[in-house]
Amino acid sequence: MTTEQNNTPETQPENPEKLKDVKEVLAYLAEKFPSCFSLEGDAKPLKIGLFQDLAERLEGDEKVSKTQLRQAIRRYTNSWRYLRSAQPGAVRVDLDGNPCGELDAEHIEHAQKTLQESQERAKAQRQERQAKSPKGEKAPARRRPARAEHAGKVKAAKLKQKVEPKRNLPPMEKVSSDKLSANQGVMVMLGSAPAKGVIVDINRDDVMVRLESGLTVKVKVDHIRI
Repeated sequence: MTTEQNNTPETQPENPEKLKDVKEVLAYLAEKFPSCFSLEGDAKPLKIGLFQDLAERLEGDEKVSKTQLRQAIRRYTNSWRYLRSAQPGAVRVDLDGNPCGELDAEHIEHAQKTLQESQERAKAQRQERQAKSPKGEKAPARRRPARAEHAGKVKAAKLKQKVEPKRNLPPMEKVSSDKLSANQGVMVMLGSAPAKGVIVDINRDDVMVRLESGLTVKVKVDHIRI
């Protein structure tokens, strides 16, 4: 009597430790690198090229793939909490929390523009949902956690104190570097909000300015107004 062999290919069992979505990956990163990633409160700007460092440190980790890491980094850096961290004087960090240089003015401006556009899109989507709701009833608002809501109010209050209303600002115009000098009072364009400061040093098109907040930033002469 012959015995038939089963030629059905064996299926590989899924790894039960494999993380399933971006939220789980972010929670895992915050656990592995708490000095770099966080899930609430103020976020820290990340070192440029951090993904490569992350991929090397987690090489062979069966819980997460490079594709998942890339998706998680994209979600993290596009969050409102992270974009709000792009402020003058903010310092980038590596995976261990070591400082990796201050944010450039161009990066600050880009982050603030991205945040504003994202908030405007969210507002437009809310208005669209409200318009589609029966009899114009407002759609239920998504409630933020109390801690996050409190942190948002505190940050908004601080920004309101730092930013001078545009209507009180004198007319401003661009100026070439040859018309600038040390200890000269100027306005620095950081995103959509100009800030007062005093020139500390000038190196061709690079200008070091000490802001009223006490922070010192390096900007291009194109960002200076008088």
